[in-house]
Amino acid sequence: MDLLLLLVAAVWGSSYVAAKSLTDTVGVTVILSLRFLITATVLAVIWVFRARRRPGHRETVVGVILGCTQAGVLLLETRGIAGTSATNAGLIISLVIVFTPVTESIAFRSRLPRMVFAGGIIALVGVCLLVSGDGFAAPAFGDLLVLAAAVVRALHVTAVSGLTRGRGYSALNLTLIQGAVCALIFTAADHRGALQAVRSFDLGEWTAVLYLGLACSVFAFLVQTWAIQQTSAARASLLMGTEPIWAVLIGLTLGREALALLGFIGAALIIAGTYLGLRAETRHRAALPFPAPG
Repeated sequence: MDLLLLLVAAVWGSSYVAAKSLTDTVGVTVILSLRFLITATVLAVIWVFRARRRPGHRETVVGVILGCTQAGVLLLETRGIAGTSATNAGLIISLVIVFTPVTESIAFRSRLPRMVFAGGIIALVGVCLLVSGDGFAAPAFGDLLVLAAAVVRALHVTAVSGLTRGRGYSALNLTLIQGAVCALIFTAADHRGALQAVRSFDLGEWTAVLYLGLACSVFAFLVQTWAIQQTSAARASLLMGTEPIWAVLIGLTLGREALALLGFIGAALIIAGTYLGLRAETRHRAALPFPAPG
């Protein structure tokens, strides 16, 4: 089980290289359209054979809302990847691990240990070093978009917690609705581009799109849901929190990207800061007399 969770982290870490390879040839909305058409189709097949429980009205509304926020996250993230390196994107988006406890604490009016904020500061310093290149400089626009995606993703995760907690909604139903909403939004935005891509994609481009849809969306979701039912959420979070490490390794090897010395120091600070923040938040949850929100 631990190996499967590490595999999920590795898959997510590699998704930035796959998305980056596609942004060189087609538009961002086309990539996301094809990715979520595949994701929604496969999840619909799984729903037919495994669930068949129709979502209620409120469950559908919540799924649509979360689908819209998820679409916003992915649009910012993928546009950001187009304007920066896959390594940078994978590291910066990992800040969601630190941002989410903060947004949850604000939304649910709960106090957090100081180490969570200390971890966030360490990670943000790491981002500054990461985007500085060979010397201190303004971050690229793509870096800022990915940072914005991390903030919006933290808000999205907090919304998931607030809208679904204790309501007995089906995780498969919600994920299917979110996938369908994303597919609809991105396909409507550029349906001609999506059709053109279907006709013109070569084997390598189809491999990247299928990888994003099947491995990074369907497989990762199913394993994550199953694993959290078998172990603690804290253990699952720590294992999947290795995603930025995989993003660096895959970006530097398969993606043939490079980091300057300051970049390596920044990457180390991001990983250390997110790990410290996650550990502090996990211990804080464990010490509460009742389960924390989310």
